[in-house]
Amino acid sequence: MSESVATVQKRPHVVVVGGGFGGIAAVRKLKRADVDVTLIDRHNYNTFNPLLYQVATASLNPGDITWFLRAIRAKQSNVRFLKGTVMSMDHEAKTLHLDGGLDVKYDQLVIAVGVTANFFGVPGAEEYSMPLYRRSQALAVRDRMFAGLEDAAINGQDRDLRIIVVGGGATGVETAGAFAELRNNDMPTTYPELDTDRVHITLIEMLPHVLGPFHPKLRDYARKSLEKRGVDLRLETAVKEVRPDGVLVEHDGQQEFLEAGIVVWASGITAHSAVKEWNVPQGRGGRIETDEHLRVKGMDGVYAIGDVSVSPDEPLPQLAQPAIQGGKHVAKVIAAGVAGKSLPKPFKYKDKGTMATIGRSSAVAEIKFMPRLTGFPAWIIWVALHIATLLGNRNRFATLTNLTAKYLVWGSHNAIVGETPPVVAKTPSTLESHAPRLGAGKKAAKKATADK
Repeated sequence: MSESVATVQKRPHVVVVGGGFGGIAAVRKLKRADVDVTLIDRHNYNTFNPLLYQVATASLNPGDITWFLRAIRAKQSNVRFLKGTVMSMDHEAKTLHLDGGLDVKYDQLVIAVGVTANFFGVPGAEEYSMPLYRRSQALAVRDRMFAGLEDAAINGQDRDLRIIVVGGGATGVETAGAFAELRNNDMPTTYPELDTDRVHITLIEMLPHVLGPFHPKLRDYARKSLEKRGVDLRLETAVKEVRPDGVLVEHDGQQEFLEAGIVVWASGITAHSAVKEWNVPQGRGGRIETDEHLRVKGMDGVYAIGDVSVSPDEPLPQLAQPAIQGGKHVAKVIAAGVAGKSLPKPFKYKDKGTMATIGRSSAVAEIKFMPRLTGFPAWIIWVALHIATLLGNRNRFATLTNLTAKYLVWGSHNAIVGETPPVVAKTPSTLESHAPRLGAGKKAAKKATADK
């Protein structure tokens, strides 16, 4: 009696590093391909980065904009998730070395890790400013803000408070606008001890305008909308140094120190330092150089998509849509190769437009085949698009509920807060009944005048 040994043919192993827009798009597009997919991320959740500033300004819960990456298996059986950080890559052996001593073999590799803040060598920026690229960073900004306000309610009624946002791109404009609305609409009710005229929101930008990639008409609208909300705009101003208690800036050759409790860094991005250990060609900003099919230059079976990739011939904007479209294209290339079919046409980004919001009923939008939009119409489209793009129906419903409470139920003042440290009075004092307000801000002052 003889035994026959059957050889089990293993399916190609596609490894996707990074569970952001591009990584998830690639994984989902491989659903029907004859491959096994492993998705690797240092977090076990996806973060919807365009709404991180809403977490930082106490309008959304962090759970509203994060999605459990292991849930991707609910509709796709050929994928598994692995939590880990890639430390190095051996492309000859087609092996990734992860923290914790784990190695992962691949047949096809998709790098979709995104980017991080670029501090441009500004002294103190990395140490003392607060970027907004991770959920933990958004929570840190939110908790620092409320800790400062609680302390000021006891100890800081006789001094100015300032939040500085560095960078006049979409993230900077949206963050500054949200801080300003919180100050203007919530603080007169929730922090009556403080004079809102002494709470400053400052936006610093090196260019002579905000929202550089947008049409001049939209830039001008955004500037006026920020000024209407009382944002202190410092255009054509360079950050020379970030210190624990503020920022040294320079304008027209004159330097000035702006004292601040929070400095949010929203100026520029660069590849993660770990990419240097991955044996891939890097170009501008440390981004991985790719060809017309988003294959890493000079490498077989290795692709890079989204913000971490760059084509020297045709650089793409670092937005969600290029990452999503790139992820889908790479998946098509991989699936075609596995099936023995010819490759699709070279990747061509289809620009669907871009938008940014300044606050309630105020936004700008440049959308393909539509006129340039400002104000309420642009804002409605911005809200609808961001909710629709979120992963998971629960997240969409929760975000819709919380943004409705913020923008439609304008007087709720129900900020989403976390833990703050105990407040210690610098000068012993006793509170009796309702302490008189030292300042009520412009709105309350006008109301008081009108009531006389």
